Amino acid sequence: MTDPPAPARTDHAAAGADEAPLLTLRGIVKTFPGVRALDGVELTVRPGEVHCLLGQNGAGKSTLIKVLSGVHRPDAGELRWQGRRTAFTGPQAAMRAGIATIYQELDLVPDMTVAENIFLGHEPRTAGFVHRGAVRENARAVLQRLGHGEIPVTRPVGRLPAAAQQIVSMARALSGSARLIIMDEPSAVLAHDEVENLFRMIRTLRSQGIAVIYISHRLDEIREICDRVTVLKDGRTTAADLPADTPAAELVSRMTGRSLEYVFPPRPEAPPSDGELLRVEGLTRRGEFADVSFTVRPGEIVGIAGLVGSGRSEVLETVFGARRPDAGRVDVDGVRLRPGSVPAAVRAGLGLAPEERKSQALLLGEPVQRNIGLATLSRHAAAGFVRRGAERAAAAEVADRLELRPRDVGRKVRTLSGGNQQKVVVGRWLLGGTRLLLLDEPTRGVDVGARAELYRVIRELADGGVGVLLVSSEVPEVLGLADRVLVMREGRIVREARATEIDEPTVLDLVMAGSLLEGAVQ
Repeated sequence: MTDPPAPARTDHAAAGADEAPLLTLRGIVKTFPGVRALDGVELTVRPGEVHCLLGQNGAGKSTLIKVLSGVHRPDAGELRWQGRRTAFTGPQAAMRAGIATIYQELDLVPDMTVAENIFLGHEPRTAGFVHRGAVRENARAVLQRLGHGEIPVTRPVGRLPAAAQQIVSMARALSGSARLIIMDEPSAVLAHDEVENLFRMIRTLRSQGIAVIYISHRLDEIREICDRVTVLKDGRTTAADLPADTPAAELVSRMTGRSLEYVFPPRPEAPPSDGELLRVEGLTRRGEFADVSFTVRPGEIVGIAGLVGSGRSEVLETVFGARRPDAGRVDVDGVRLRPGSVPAAVRAGLGLAPEERKSQALLLGEPVQRNIGLATLSRHAAAGFVRRGAERAAAAEVADRLELRPRDVGRKVRTLSGGNQQKVVVGRWLLGGTRLLLLDEPTRGVDVGARAELYRVIRELADGGVGVLLVSSEVPEVLGLADRVLVMREGRIVREARATEIDEPTVLDLVMAGSLLEGAVQ
């Protein structure tokens, strides 16, 4: 498999190779009860470079971020910041030193203004009183530095689109005179044009001598924005200082031991059943999508490709009854489904794994067995009490089938990696006997290795006769996993084809044609 040529850019890594490192980690170890999360990690970051950190979920990236940001103190090893051996006593100490972290789930306060969020915790004060005028003026200056002076600093940040909220989070980092900014999956919630804007801001930071540690599962982004790459696997550094144009297949191999060519399971030779499991006719919700019609057969995977805002997720939620349509109908096995009723959809055999699994699908503080059993509580209840033993046994059977790691169903679901959390959501519907599985961005925030496992699970379910309706922002995922592809643009299906009869450039051309810039600040 030949990689496309990397885009031309200044090689900052080479240009700064003789500079003293800004950050150096040597032999970093961090152990939790029963888990050695970091086992001798090595990392070097130079001023003004974008350094990519790669690794599967569970490789140690999150723990390493928390060590760098002062949340955790390492048990062993050496951390040198600007040439001096350092041990941060907490997040505030790391921020004062010049290390800022932008987490995947932004830690902004929705009801506070943009300016208040940017200077939260270090507001300009005199005699204990906050200078609100100075807060607003300084916030405008920081946003202008990022090239986004148009963002209104007096607007509550919760009223901004996701891309603008991320800019505010970046502005917060810069407001503390950061020398190093850690970005955890910054492009996960962004549309294509918003990612380009993110990259422009990162290049601006790089030109100002600010270093960035960039964490992403999207290998194409590495080639475009990063200077060097470090790979983690099982808490160890398996490759350091790799060039950004390292072939994708080699990066995947260093992370997982798998080759890129075998990520997607093979499609069955025989076509799916001729019968219709799901029929959607003329489905419409004003302002979201219009006149959407398609079918899903038993054992068939149908993928929906399209830009964020094209109506993909809204269609899934309407089919599932979470949204009520203005027109059209949904039939399951030839019987019309009651519109706007989730219970009716579940009784008909539908199950939904939503895009925001942590906030919409999981009880993070509850054990795996409780989360798997949510859709089948009545099955394991007697006289109003849940029979925990039966619930646990059923959940353990599903965990074995999905190869959940770790297999302990008594473990709280928040401790699992993203890929295994997604397996829990799928397992819930599997336990409930779901016949049509609706998957919205099933591999968002999931590493390459865990993706391969999820693809295997999805294909095995389809091979067993389950129909699958899949939404994904990643065109290769739709083409590689689905049997049939629907392309959506601006709320309408503009093309339907077998996955083997359409390619990525064609899909991209279809979804981009005539599209408006999304996420603009009003």
